[in-house]
Amino acid sequence: MTAQPAPDAPRGPLPMPGIDPGLAHAASALTVADHFAARVRLAPDRPAVADGRLALSYAQLDERAARLAGALAARGVARGDRVAVLAENRGEFLELFLGCARIGAIACCQNWRLADEELRHCLGLVAPTLLLASPRFAETAGRVAPQGCAALAYGDAYEAALAEARPAPADPNVDPEDGLLILYTSGTTGLPKGALISHRAEIARAMVAATDLPTGPEDGFVAWAPLFHMASADTALATLMRGGKVMVMDGFDAPALAEIVSRERIGRLTLMPGAIQPFIDAMAAQGLPAAGVKYAGVMADLVPRDQIAAVTRLLDAPYLNTFGATETGSTPVSAGMIPVGARPERLDKTLNTWCRTRLVDADDNEVADGEPGEMAVRGPTLFSGYWNNPEANAKDFRGGWFHMGDMFVRNPDGTLSFVDRSKYLIKSGGENIYPAEIERVLLADPRVYDACVVRKADARWGETPVAFVALNPGAEATEAEIIASFDGRIARYKRPSAVRFVEDADLPRSTTGKIKRHELEERLREGG
Repeated sequence: MTAQPAPDAPRGPLPMPGIDPGLAHAASALTVADHFAARVRLAPDRPAVADGRLALSYAQLDERAARLAGALAARGVARGDRVAVLAENRGEFLELFLGCARIGAIACCQNWRLADEELRHCLGLVAPTLLLASPRFAETAGRVAPQGCAALAYGDAYEAALAEARPAPADPNVDPEDGLLILYTSGTTGLPKGALISHRAEIARAMVAATDLPTGPEDGFVAWAPLFHMASADTALATLMRGGKVMVMDGFDAPALAEIVSRERIGRLTLMPGAIQPFIDAMAAQGLPAAGVKYAGVMADLVPRDQIAAVTRLLDAPYLNTFGATETGSTPVSAGMIPVGARPERLDKTLNTWCRTRLVDADDNEVADGEPGEMAVRGPTLFSGYWNNPEANAKDFRGGWFHMGDMFVRNPDGTLSFVDRSKYLIKSGGENIYPAEIERVLLADPRVYDACVVRKADARWGETPVAFVALNPGAEATEAEIIASFDGRIARYKRPSAVRFVEDADLPRSTTGKIKRHELEERLREGG
């Protein structure tokens, strides 16, 4: 009997007689640029992108992306170099994604909600060759750009650069494992990490979505959620790779979104906590039905069940019962749907296709069904690692599996029930917030002796952060003063929604001195 390798054994291809793995790899390699080029050839006149200013066909988008690639190359951007972007949602984001795909550059999408200190960290982490910025964020870009980083402003300067540039052909040396995007995730130590997402991962994410949630070229996508997030970036790229139309919105605008939904066929309609009730109200005020939506929603766990029932009836479309991450895409357990009008008591998750999962204990041993374990994932949708962060990569990719930091239980029918986050995380209106991000600011305040941040359920945002603060002896501070101390230090959406002042002795601690967050959560639930 042949011995089987342990589940965590290192993997690699075996050499095969007479076969050159390099040639085979080259012949099997396809990139995002290759997929988009195929759509351009098949339907050059099909609408590709619209944002209220730009309205481009596939051929026109291809031309502008090729010219941008030429402009980037003329400014010294080469394969593997990073191009940062600091801008609100706009059609030029898609030109950047496709332009970078042509020459093997990496688009680093900055979260404009972050404070200057956080943006400096994000930009310094990836050391971009060029920083693209919109007029709205030009002043911020000037403050946070790394020394020596060239700049290009959207508007007249950008259009002139495209007009002057020679269209760059797709570089045949770009490999599917080359990075395409760097999207940032909140860090457990209080600073964001840069997740590198390859061409392979973006193509795989599109293929998994096509298998589990079929859509076609006639189904568009509305990118209103930030394009610096996976929610819009992944689906926008998948839509362009299958020949659909991407409508880019400058953030959430309920009446504008309702108007689009009433006239355009939509495949997947992103609806996040905090956006659903305003959207329902806007559709009701407009008085027009949806033109056709196949699936709606994300993060059902954080949405009031009545809202799920109402919006699915309104759209005549099921609600997606998703659970994923920037690092994994919407996989591994996002294939389930909540039927129209249903108000489910349980939100058990359904495994996606083309993905393997294990639930493991602290020693990476697989747990039995019914026992909570951390989800570990394998599959082609996975990101390539955190940029310039070998410690986090060694920890999270240990044993050849990506450990998500989320606890699940496997049910007898194969579904998975979410239990908790092993890395304590607050999900507020679609944004990930780690308490450490807030606590590092609080603990730098000379008035503060100790602090702990916990999550609180919120009808609008799903969850919000609440800070428990113990002041130094003799120090004084009000809730408003503590919240104001975050100005310029941290993104506004991360600021505590409330501050509870307590004595240090009243902070519940473990035998090792760590504050017990769940006991503080219980106090909030009880009105404390």
